[in-house]
Amino acid sequence: MKKKLGLLYGGQSAEHEVSLATAKAVTQALDYAQYEIIPLFITRKGEWIKGAELTEPAQSIEQLQLEGKDQAHDISSFLAEQQAKPFDVIFPLLHGTYGEDGTVQGLLEVLNIPYVGCGVLASSAGMDKVVMKQLFEIAGLKQVAYSYFIRKEWQKNQQALIEEMEENLTYPMFVKPANLGSSVGVSKASNQAELVEAIQIAFKYDRKVIVETGVVGREIEMAVLGNDEPKVSVAGEIKPLTDFYDYDSKYKDDNTQLLIPAPISDVVAKEMTDMAIRAFKVLDGSGLVRADFFVTADDEVLINEVNTLPGFTPVSMYPILWKNTGLPYPELIEELIQLAIERYEEKQQLHFQ
Repeated sequence: MKKKLGLLYGGQSAEHEVSLATAKAVTQALDYAQYEIIPLFITRKGEWIKGAELTEPAQSIEQLQLEGKDQAHDISSFLAEQQAKPFDVIFPLLHGTYGEDGTVQGLLEVLNIPYVGCGVLASSAGMDKVVMKQLFEIAGLKQVAYSYFIRKEWQKNQQALIEEMEENLTYPMFVKPANLGSSVGVSKASNQAELVEAIQIAFKYDRKVIVETGVVGREIEMAVLGNDEPKVSVAGEIKPLTDFYDYDSKYKDDNTQLLIPAPISDVVAKEMTDMAIRAFKVLDGSGLVRADFFVTADDEVLINEVNTLPGFTPVSMYPILWKNTGLPYPELIEELIQLAIERYEEKQQLHFQ
């Protein structure tokens, strides 16, 4: 009997289009003999639309955009489907806010449905770059110097915050919304005027902003896969031809060179592997995480961040790293589904009274 698999994609975040591209790619790699695949589309307005069963891969992103179709435009369509014939597993393909930040994961936990990827804690902590870095500090992971503040603090104490940043950090600085992915709202500041402008841009996307010291070094990533006993891929180096690895470099331009495996020493590779696993575990990760590092000229390794739902098309870094480690895209997807079911079955052994 086929397992009922729900593909949950779209969403209200700035990464809506990225999610659609991911969903299209996943439909082209699933085993249709093994799964009954149901599209669950969330519009930009937050409407939930359940589509008809997919019997073949989606040929275009437009095919997966279900607005205007004859389905209920709210979450009740999903809940009714779950009551009528429960899903065996949900594959969230939602990037950014209301997708990989623990909110959808919490809903699926309450409904007691197995789902792919990290749980509530890892998702929410992994989305909030400040909380993430604080946990990394607890785990003893080396990282770049940073400052953070909320909008109210900036409005009341702008000059004091600037002076604090210029004392503790060095230019160039990278300014980011604390809770967003795919480099949305990220700017590089080389002086005070650019810093103020970058902070104003970041506040368009979140109430909390993080500012980091720029590091002169190489950007290298590793992919982590598993639950309690995670494994790590080969390393991959990102060499953007633009000023830094921004949103356009990731998704729109061909201005980035990927070196896989990255030309690093065995010592650096071992240190990165250890740090990736420690980061995964301190967040209580499950399923998949991509760990991003800086490696300086003297081979010092600094963890930058982790992404609990990284780009997941066949040309995204996470699947490419596993392909180069010997795990092709369709097999990677299948392993993630099995990890989701494994974690769910373990949770069913818990007692709540």
